Amino acid sequence: MNDFILYVTEGFEHVLDLRAYDHILFITLLAVPYLFNSWKKLLWLVTAFTIGHTLSLFLVAYGGVSVKSAYIEFLIPVTIAIAALYNIFTTGKRHRDQAHWVTIIITLFFGLVHGFGFAGEYKMLAAGADNDFLMLLEFALGIELAQLVIVLIVLILNFIFTGLFRFSKKDWVQIISAIIFGIVIPMLIERWMW
Repeated sequence: MNDFILYVTEGFEHVLDLRAYDHILFITLLAVPYLFNSWKKLLWLVTAFTIGHTLSLFLVAYGGVSVKSAYIEFLIPVTIAIAALYNIFTTGKRHRDQAHWVTIIITLFFGLVHGFGFAGEYKMLAAGADNDFLMLLEFALGIELAQLVIVLIVLILNFIFTGLFRFSKKDWVQIISAIIFGIVIPMLIERWMW
C-alpha cells in the first residue's frame, strides 16, 4: 500500500510541479473551451493524454525506445503552442465539435511527446520498484488525478468568468489561449537555441 501511495503521489506531483509547468499549460488549453456540461468530452481528452504519456514511458521501459531529449524538450512547447493556436482559431466554430475523435488522437500523440520528456526521470524512479509495470499504472493514476484537478479548476474559472461575469466564451478561450501562447514563446526560443 505504501508503494501505491508513493507512485500515485509521484505521478500527481509530476503534473503539478510548478517548476515544470508544461502539463499545467497543456491541460489548461484542453479544458478551457469546455463547460461542466461537456465533461465527458473533456474526460476523453484528458485520458487520451494520460494514455499517450503512459505509453511513451512503457516504450522506454519495455521497448528500449530512446528519443533524443533535445528534440523532445523542443517538441513539448511546440505541442502547447499548437494547442493554443488551435483554440484561438477554432473557438466558436462548429467543426470543432465534429472533429472530437481527431482531437483525441492528436491529444494522445501530444501525450506521447510529453511522456518521452519524463523518460529519464521515470527510469530512475522505476529502478527502485518491485513491480515496474504496476508502478507505471500507479504513476499513470497519479497523472490522471492531477490532470482532473487542473480540469476542475479550469472549469470553475470558466463558470465564474463566462457564467457569472458574462465574458463571451469565445473571448475567454481566446484570451487564456493567447496568454499561454505568450508564455510558451520564450520556451520555444530557448529550446530552439539548444
